[in-house]
Amino acid sequence: MKLSVVEPDGAATAIESLDAVPAGVAAVAHRVVHGGGRFLEPVVIDDAVEQELEGAVELAPLHNAPALAAIKQARKTLPDLPHVAVFDSAFHATIPEEAATYALPARVREDWGIRRYGFHGLSVQWASERVRAPRLVVCHLGGGCSVTAVRDGRSIDTTMGFTPLEGVPMATRPGSVDPGALLYLLEHHLTIEELDRMLEHESGLAGLSGLSGDVRELESSRAPAARLALAVFTYRVATAVGAMATALVGLDALVFTAGVGENSASVRAAVCERLGFLGVELDREANEAARPDATVSRSDSPVRAVVLEAREDIVAARAARKLLGIR
Repeated sequence: MKLSVVEPDGAATAIESLDAVPAGVAAVAHRVVHGGGRFLEPVVIDDAVEQELEGAVELAPLHNAPALAAIKQARKTLPDLPHVAVFDSAFHATIPEEAATYALPARVREDWGIRRYGFHGLSVQWASERVRAPRLVVCHLGGGCSVTAVRDGRSIDTTMGFTPLEGVPMATRPGSVDPGALLYLLEHHLTIEELDRMLEHESGLAGLSGLSGDVRELESSRAPAARLALAVFTYRVATAVGAMATALVGLDALVFTAGVGENSASVRAAVCERLGFLGVELDREANEAARPDATVSRSDSPVRAVVLEAREDIVAARAARKLLGIR
């Protein structure tokens, strides 16, 4: 769990535990990945909200479960402070219906709430504020990965869907898979529990390589499976950027953020190599030397490419201040 104290001017200091929260803190902001259709704005957490969040755990168990545990611990440790939940999925509420709707029967969509929500919203919002462009694609590449189209600061499409399993491959999650293949596995080989474990913990880069979901380890390996894992990963990210550019009807800027996006020059190079037709022209030396925040495209590139530090903590703190009227 990442903890930081964020000042009004955006300066942030990491702290090791809730017991280390200094005097003078005005509120606690909690990043929650999945707010479902219920939470589209930040909300002050009380017992009723906490109970509603319990119901959303199964939508994103890798994320919402530990977030809820942290909320309970924080409310117990810091009972005199207001606590605010800020939702990753909320930024994507602007996605139009044609992008958010699955081709499923009305009862599934309307009665059971199956639609595309999208995640990494705090990270994408930060990127859209730092890199001002009419048509922006944000590649949030970390343990979880997504690619988002942002038009004039508003999300209009993204690769993750009803849960954080959809989209491009990730560290231990596969991204999009033919649902027929999953039905086949359920019918012939796996229980629901086994399939769930495979999709959440045993797939993605780890499943492809048989080694690890850590890009650094795969980049240093000579194993063919490690090479394949990185090739699949960068290919899928590049094709996702192409799809987002279609949603935007063009591309003005491309952002790489989060752990892999910020630190892997080879991943950025492999992705951008496939995107020359969109006008992405990487500066090889700038890319190799890049540390966030940095522009890594050539000066004459039609599309600006930027490596940006993810700062969800600042966005969450700012949202809590606004909701609570804290200056």
